[in-house]
Amino acid sequence: MSEINKKNRRLAEEAREKQATQGEDIDLKKFRTEVPEHAPVKKLDSLSQKEQLLSAGIDLDEKERSGTYMQMDHSVVHCSVRQDGLEILDIEQARQRYDGLRDYWWKAVKVDTDKYTAQTELQPQRGYFIRARKGTQSFFPLQACLYMGHQDVVQNVHNIIVAEEDSELHIITGCAVAKDVKRGLHLGISEFYVHKNAKITFTMVHNWAEDVMVRPRTGTIVEAGGQFLSNYICMRPVRSLQANPICYLQGEGAVARYNNIVVAPEGSHIDLGSRVVLSAPNTRAEVVSRTITTGGDIIARGELVGETKPIKAHLECRGLILSDKGMIHAIPELIGKVGGVDMSHEAAVGKIAEEEIEYLMARGLNQEEATATIVRGFLNVKIKGLPHVLKKEMDDIVRKLEEEAF
Repeated sequence: MSEINKKNRRLAEEAREKQATQGEDIDLKKFRTEVPEHAPVKKLDSLSQKEQLLSAGIDLDEKERSGTYMQMDHSVVHCSVRQDGLEILDIEQARQRYDGLRDYWWKAVKVDTDKYTAQTELQPQRGYFIRARKGTQSFFPLQACLYMGHQDVVQNVHNIIVAEEDSELHIITGCAVAKDVKRGLHLGISEFYVHKNAKITFTMVHNWAEDVMVRPRTGTIVEAGGQFLSNYICMRPVRSLQANPICYLQGEGAVARYNNIVVAPEGSHIDLGSRVVLSAPNTRAEVVSRTITTGGDIIARGELVGETKPIKAHLECRGLILSDKGMIHAIPELIGKVGGVDMSHEAAVGKIAEEEIEYLMARGLNQEEATATIVRGFLNVKIKGLPHVLKKEMDDIVRKLEEEAF
């Protein structure tokens, strides 16, 4: 074991007994790490879990995908790439091939952040390594699916995503569970590295179950001229989800955009944020959040930190309450550390205005149709810089989930 690996394990062991930094704590001992292995599959459309995978944005025939990674519990059942210059590997295979990924492993996320990061380091883990080599642009999105197929399992995942200089990488990741799985725990570490003048577009679709708990820990580092665009969609029930990804804009002219679309049904507790640290001149950031409660609780966080000038950043958080049982708590934060930064935020939480419903009903819609129309417009986030094929897919995913949720 290298000195770096020894240090990481020591830090993880010290942090293992830490409580979560925020929100509900989880007893890790209530979930099991050992489950039966799943057999490899040559084609995704041969799987019986088609409905769950489609709802998580996964293309089963892979015709419009540059590559695919499929993990079921702790088993990597499918891993393939269809374009030169792109690479998808099981994370352990990548570490063996590339000297432990020492330039990236635990560099954007600290191993001792909390007991969840510690658990991921100390327990058996899987995950994916995705890379676009210098100058490569993905023709179609790559896709990755993390699937839980057994009850009461804890899924430990560590992902590394790298866009080398002047490359462009588009990824759709879907998370889903088997129909008969109601309870489980997903611990997902994701580290993104956007090198000079590169771009990563990352779209995440969560399709969990009523009693699943989720603790992602995500960090991104963007170099000069790089762009990072994150789209997060969660419109199905989940017992408890807590995530607050952070992006460090370290190079001049770097850009980050976060778009979050969240619906919390009754029984769901979602604590979701986005943080951007602008530490280089001429960096820009935008965080847009659309949240709806139909009975669940949502904490919508946003934090922008301006450490130099000139920088420009904006935070927008809007929440819609469709049930008296639900709650939305918006927490927008702006932190300016030097004079001359250009940072702003707007936040609004409320219910649908009666006059809006009456206006649509006067034009022939019934109350249910009027409400659905307003909700659909509310969730229609205009995303800048999204490739046409990805924009269409994201619209289709949101439309399908919106029909199911309402």
